[in-house]
Amino acid sequence: MARPGKAPKKAKKLTKGHAVTKLAKVAKPSYRKGRLSKRTALVRSVIREVTGFAPYERKVLELLQAGSTKDEKKALKVAKRRLGTHKRGVNKREYMRMVMQKMRHKN
Repeated sequence: MARPGKAPKKAKKLTKGHAVTKLAKVAKPSYRKGRLSKRTALVRSVIREVTGFAPYERKVLELLQAGSTKDEKKALKVAKRRLGTHKRGVNKREYMRMVMQKMRHKN
């Protein structure tokens, strides 16, 4: 809809203006923040192997082994209460589920 007293604006071409080549962005060290390195992964796995699971993690495993939907919700509730947020609780429950699967395949 045109504004009173002015002509309507027209769409411009994508190729309009001076042609330039885009420069490749230089990878900054800050871009790696939060990404898991091989060394850190190895150290964490060794620590997990030595120390085992925390009591609340064992409780979550126990609830997941029961298998019912009710127990899965309870497992999330236990993890959430201990870790502080819903997202962390969901991630922990998924992690414990993966651990349980690995334990089954190992035996």
